[in-house]
Amino acid sequence: MSKTEIWHNPRCSKSRQTLALLREHAIEPDILLYKETPPTKEDIRAALSELNLSARDLIRQKDAAFKELNLPANAGEDVLIEAMVQHPAIIERPVVRHGGKAALGRPPESVLDLFK
Repeated sequence: MSKTEIWHNPRCSKSRQTLALLREHAIEPDILLYKETPPTKEDIRAALSELNLSARDLIRQKDAAFKELNLPANAGEDVLIEAMVQHPAIIERPVVRHGGKAALGRPPESVLDLFK
């Protein structure tokens, strides 16, 4: 992936700050409003690999939407990835992908490492 992509939620302050920071550095990413157009299983798997995270690490585990799913504590990667596809609100945000790498915008400045 040579383009830049942000999994963005306009209602999230960290997501807005990350997008603004990218634009301040003259980076105009493709914006995936992931709650409206969820990433595919393949996209999530690729992002997890680029982030070097497990599926559980990319889930907002304290979020009410995740708790309502009542998934078992030992749910595997496939189950968690499917939950993210079906319920994108549980995905930690923002995710920025660029050049075969990815970063979470927590804090927003962490995504700048993708462009070094």
